[in-house]
Amino acid sequence: MRDLSVIITARNEEFLKRTVDDVLNKRRANTEVIVILDGAPDNPKLDDHKDVTILSHHESVGQRAAINEGVNLSSAKFIMKLDAHCILDEGFDVKLMKDCEYNWTVIPAQFNLHSFNWKCKECGNEWYQGPTPTHCQKPGEGKGRNMDCKSKEFERKMVWKPRPGRKTVGWRFDSNLKFGYWGGLKHRPGNEGHLMDTLSFLGACFFMHRDWYWELGGSEESWGSWGQQGTEISCKTWLSGGRLVTNKNTWFAHLFRTQGGDFGFPYKQDNNQVKNARNKSREFFVDGKWKSKHKLSWLIEKFWPIPGWDEKDLIAIGGSVMKSKTQSKEKGGIFYTDNQLNLRIAHKAQSAIKKSGIPIVSSSLKPMSFGDKNIVLDRKRGYLTMFKQILAALEALETKYVFFLEHDVIYHPSHFDFTPPKDEVWYYNVNMWKVNAETGACVRTDDCKQVSGICVNRETAVKHYQKRVAMTEDRIRKHGDHEFNKWVRKMGFEPGTHRRPERVDDSTAKGWVSKYPNMDIRHSSNLTSTRWSPEQFVNKKYTKGWTVSDITKMEGWKTEDFDFLKLG
Repeated sequence: MRDLSVIITARNEEFLKRTVDDVLNKRRANTEVIVILDGAPDNPKLDDHKDVTILSHHESVGQRAAINEGVNLSSAKFIMKLDAHCILDEGFDVKLMKDCEYNWTVIPAQFNLHSFNWKCKECGNEWYQGPTPTHCQKPGEGKGRNMDCKSKEFERKMVWKPRPGRKTVGWRFDSNLKFGYWGGLKHRPGNEGHLMDTLSFLGACFFMHRDWYWELGGSEESWGSWGQQGTEISCKTWLSGGRLVTNKNTWFAHLFRTQGGDFGFPYKQDNNQVKNARNKSREFFVDGKWKSKHKLSWLIEKFWPIPGWDEKDLIAIGGSVMKSKTQSKEKGGIFYTDNQLNLRIAHKAQSAIKKSGIPIVSSSLKPMSFGDKNIVLDRKRGYLTMFKQILAALEALETKYVFFLEHDVIYHPSHFDFTPPKDEVWYYNVNMWKVNAETGACVRTDDCKQVSGICVNRETAVKHYQKRVAMTEDRIRKHGDHEFNKWVRKMGFEPGTHRRPERVDDSTAKGWVSKYPNMDIRHSSNLTSTRWSPEQFVNKKYTKGWTVSDITKMEGWKTEDFDFLKLG
């Protein structure tokens, strides 16, 4: 009896042989490879090998049917589905078998695969993989044409290694059951070890007991050839009472062919298949066609909050907002406003914050319905008022960590993936563009630490703002408002970012970068002024990486995300 069967389905896969050879070279157990050639021959040809079984179809039966055929051919204790353009860790099989209980589905950590570089035969330049080039490029990724070279001859130089900086251990799906990455999941308490729960996975690789695969019903062939593989297996695993686990002690690297041309999908794909598969997912897991121990709402509450889900989405599938909030005591947000902002901007900002799904305490100068709790201060707008608003919200919040949320910042969902590694450090998301509300012009720098980007341990924040408020009140009492307005800028608004004598305490700060940027909307009512040119800065260190752009080119955002600006 084999320990493991690695099932590889392939159709016009140029790297199939390399993938099969890699499995054979990296295995350390009694592991075999089963290849299903789904409608196209192997090219280049696979070597004859006693541990490789090949089943060939002249007409495609579809990826799901091919996976089921491969598992049917197996008599091993474990099976592993692997895409035909991957490489694996040394001893992957032994490491995965060591930590896999019967009703678990296990996912190795995922890297991007760097398969090859293009090399110019004339000047020797090399650049990252992509479609067959028509001109020499500058070294690096996407640097454009090399104007000094007119060569038209290029060769592929194989690399075939994982990209060290592209490691993923957490995945999810949104309220439409669409796959997504979840970088912040690894920072949640309890996920520090080499095994961690994940909501979903890519679909390119999964590992489990062979009998468990059939208990889950295998791959649903009626869903079509392709699409929703990760959502299907993850939901079946969790909702049946099993567990979907990432094993960080081992890895696979997957080749992403997203650049089109001759470096795209190896055969024509019908997007209606993906749409059909997503509809089938909804029928199974939202509408309850697939009978299971748990409902989908149970799973979403288990991982709450989840990027791409908000309260109305959870309620729509029968979930409990209060239950989810009880389970999500890890991260929350404080929202503070002077209630003077243009409503177009205010409503857009609040709508974006709601999508985070985290508990919110709002602090305002007029009653408002935003947040799980609203604190109203009967004060005039000003620096001390803002400090008191922040402190009041911090003391009312009950989570371990807190995001500072300002009324004129449009936060991207990826902002809320972050969890502070250390409780005593202030963390600032420096992926922030300042956007002119009238023109849509944008500027950014490399290290823009501002209060609206803070995520920090809540108790650390409470202690700081208690001291800040006390220092501020004492300064006003002794020196009056006019002198205070000069002093407060020396005091600084961003905790941990300077060492001037006027600082509140000796805390430290670090920057972090969300996957996609936030938009800090600059308008006529901002409490602090905006500098739109490097020449306006006395200290030029704050202009490092100065970049000017246009809001329509904002990465990670769609046109409808900034229609509230009414540009043009």
